[in-house]
Amino acid sequence: MNLRWIVTGLVVCALALAAAFLFWPRPASIQPEVAIKPVAGDQLVITLKDGDVTIDLRPDLAPKHVERLKALAAAGEYDNVAFHRVIDGFMAQTGDVQFGDMEEGFNPARAGTGGSEMADLPAEFSAEPFAEGVVGMARSASPNSANSQFFIMFAPAPHLNGQYTVVGRVVSGMDHVHAIKKGSQAANGAVTDPDRIIRVRIQ
Repeated sequence: MNLRWIVTGLVVCALALAAAFLFWPRPASIQPEVAIKPVAGDQLVITLKDGDVTIDLRPDLAPKHVERLKALAAAGEYDNVAFHRVIDGFMAQTGDVQFGDMEEGFNPARAGTGGSEMADLPAEFSAEPFAEGVVGMARSASPNSANSQFFIMFAPAPHLNGQYTVVGRVVSGMDHVHAIKKGSQAANGAVTDPDRIIRVRIQ
């Protein structure tokens, strides 16, 4: 009789441990990434103060990054976001949907340090060179840290080749990109009273 109770107790304990393992909350760092609903269209049209800029996207080079851009654009996350860092002869950076919204939540001291509510993306580096009009994803020191921010090149920058993810290229409106308000060289391109993306649409 005692042996049967011992066996029954062991079985109950094993089942309890199995249930705890299956249903215990996992750390956020290993939570599965939220699936992004595909958005049709391979172009972004960014409206600036001087007119529209059309970008041909490159899902063949960076499918995950392109889907992220399209998802954020479709949700209106890029509307009114500042070009917070613009360096003459180099590039214009924008896309900080967390701290860069010029209508709500804009924080000049933190613009450029934020991202979206979605997880960072694994690098999708390619052999595509960084030339005038090329659009790349901004990141921190980690190669796998791109999220929502992107930049548009004013001129070639070979030192970026293979180090940042290329997501597209401007095919019209590059003159409007060159007209974006530049930042101070002394402040690494940080812009006082920056220009903004008025809106973005996908076509």
